[in-house]
Amino acid sequence: MSTDEQHILRDVEIGAPAHGGHCVARVDGRVVFVRHTAPGEVVDVALTDAGADRRFWRGDAVAVHRPSPDRVPSRWPEAGPGGVGGGELAHLDLPAQRRWKEAVIADTLRRIGHLEHEVTVHALGEDDARDGLGTRTRVELVLDDRSRPGMFRHRSHEVQALTHMPLAVPAIGELDLFAPGRWDGVAPGTRLEVVAPSNGAPVVLADGVVVHPSGSRARVVRERVATPLGELDYRVDAAGFWQVHRDAPATLVEAVLAAATLRPGERVVELYSGAGLLTLPLALAVGPAGRVDAVEVNERAVKNARRNLHAAPQAVLHQEQVRARTIESLAGEADVVVLDPPRSGAGPAVMGALAELTPSRIVYVACDPAALARDLRTGVELGYRVAGLTGYDLFPHTHHVECVALLVPADA
Repeated sequence: MSTDEQHILRDVEIGAPAHGGHCVARVDGRVVFVRHTAPGEVVDVALTDAGADRRFWRGDAVAVHRPSPDRVPSRWPEAGPGGVGGGELAHLDLPAQRRWKEAVIADTLRRIGHLEHEVTVHALGEDDARDGLGTRTRVELVLDDRSRPGMFRHRSHEVQALTHMPLAVPAIGELDLFAPGRWDGVAPGTRLEVVAPSNGAPVVLADGVVVHPSGSRARVVRERVATPLGELDYRVDAAGFWQVHRDAPATLVEAVLAAATLRPGERVVELYSGAGLLTLPLALAVGPAGRVDAVEVNERAVKNARRNLHAAPQAVLHQEQVRARTIESLAGEADVVVLDPPRSGAGPAVMGALAELTPSRIVYVACDPAALARDLRTGVELGYRVAGLTGYDLFPHTHHVECVALLVPADA
């Protein structure tokens, strides 16, 4: 094992995957987090963050001496070593990517949540047949100093120009966003948000202003979602939050409804409800005799949710920050709580307040294993147990994964 003047670690044996898209290696007693590799490989590592005073180092695998049987040619070389973030598992076959995510979730639950729970991560739709490509209906780009669209290099503010975006749905590829000179005259640093809704033409916004399709300045797109309750239509702010995988909305609605097992007349409290993706099917499931109290802080999301729920008066929207006192103000009890918090999770105060509603089912949609582990641990400490946990590969070729967990009273 050696380090040369270019900060290359030679012949490093790679260990288990860890949360964040890297694997753990140990070099002379020091922990090194290595990206673009796989467990069991022997690689050379170019250090990207190192120093004698650091608790651990970071690096990229730049030469592979003993490859994993799961390694394949990268589907997106521009996201490889030294490249942009967002494709750190593109060098592994899809089953291996899902095994990676299963291992990370189980390890994170064990370390942070003190929970032993196996999880299976499922592919969506036709992803396996399409090699996990062409899934994203939302893409964010930024113009470099020559007004070429690109993305930031991993852990950097430097923009790397791109020639294509293999993870985007074909409708985005047809926009010729990366054609030479396409953005000449547009200021460097301009941020592009590209949206290909399921119902309508793609929209491109430059620093929040619609620049495509020409002649239109509408910031609203239409989404249509196939659900167990039929096809549902949504109005969504083009720059607002919506699940990026083309099949994610339908997958999550089905998963949440299956976990919630709602009956007509029940009361649901939904937290972080956004534009109403889950609110509408929840309201339809409990029917006119039921009630859904949905809490969301974003004004534009709530405005769109009101339109989406105009025919479901049993859904009551609360434009407020999700806090313990917000939940307490809802008063009474709930049969089911559904929450889809941001990457930071709900936190102990919110988990404690929702437990006071004494729901018989808590359905938790999580985009971060560490936050999920913390909040599930809190739920267990409050008298619940994990009755179900399933992963969904909403972000092929990246380390990101979505989970749907079900908590029920420990004595149920």
